[in-house]
Amino acid sequence: MKLVFAGTPEVAVPALDALIASGRHEVAAVVTRPDAPAGRGRRLVASPVAERAEEAGIEVLKPARPRDEDFLARLREIGPDCCPVVAYGALLPGAALEIPAHGWVNLHFSLLPAWRGAAPVQHAVMAGDEVTGASTFLIEKGLDSGPVYGVLTEEVRPTDTSGDLLTRLAFAGAGLLAATMDGIEDGTLHAVPQPAEGVTLAPKITVEDAQVHWQAPALRVDRVVRGCTPAPGAWTLFRGERLKLVQAVPVPGRTDLTPGELSAGKNNVYVGTGSHAVELLWVQPQGKKPMKAADWARGVRITSGELLGA
Repeated sequence: MKLVFAGTPEVAVPALDALIASGRHEVAAVVTRPDAPAGRGRRLVASPVAERAEEAGIEVLKPARPRDEDFLARLREIGPDCCPVVAYGALLPGAALEIPAHGWVNLHFSLLPAWRGAAPVQHAVMAGDEVTGASTFLIEKGLDSGPVYGVLTEEVRPTDTSGDLLTRLAFAGAGLLAATMDGIEDGTLHAVPQPAEGVTLAPKITVEDAQVHWQAPALRVDRVVRGCTPAPGAWTLFRGERLKLVQAVPVPGRTDLTPGELSAGKNNVYVGTGSHAVELLWVQPQGKKPMKAADWARGVRITSGELLGA
């Protein structure tokens, strides 16, 4: 089939690579978000998908809005049979959805209808899910509500951050998306409506959502830190400034600290929660690079009874 691939971040690149390498399909063009400012100099930078497409000699379309008539006209000229999508990042209008004969097929990183929305992997980690996965489905006007072509499952490991889990799903999901394109072309794969039961929503995680509340039990603190790593980054307050929590682990045997209370030794930093303590392993002070928590604690000279979150 002739394909137009839509995607933007690094997590979409494995799927693009899989379609390019499949040998069965022609990736005629890529649709991605416009170049965005990045770094301290705020220089405009192309998306990872745009960079990979340019390396492969594939036409790149960067509409400011997918409803722009120039973009729609070019899409009609290309005449794709199907448009696979991975984390494109913009709402597709009905005029665009109607162009490919087989529609737009999205690779979504959850077992639909669970975790519909922008942050399915983060929500799966923060909710303590033991199993998640990926789904390919036909995009329609509802939020991730279209009929499903295929699924795969993936274990959520006890130490997984959302970044760890998303990386595994990106590579496993690339194969699922390629197989879905094959099945659509062959006519051997047909989309099945999602069940009405089991719908959960996964809206974008905000900075406010990523704040750690030390009155919560250690299990919840652990899930928030892992679920918000690498983005937007779990955080707390220390002496009135934000301190990002990069890595922390529960310490079930330590119950002598009140919520938020710090205890720093030569090589360890502990914080009390609503249940037992957690040990901070890596932190990132405001305006600095990540560092070992013990090194940070020595530098700031924590006093007895000092609190995080105060």
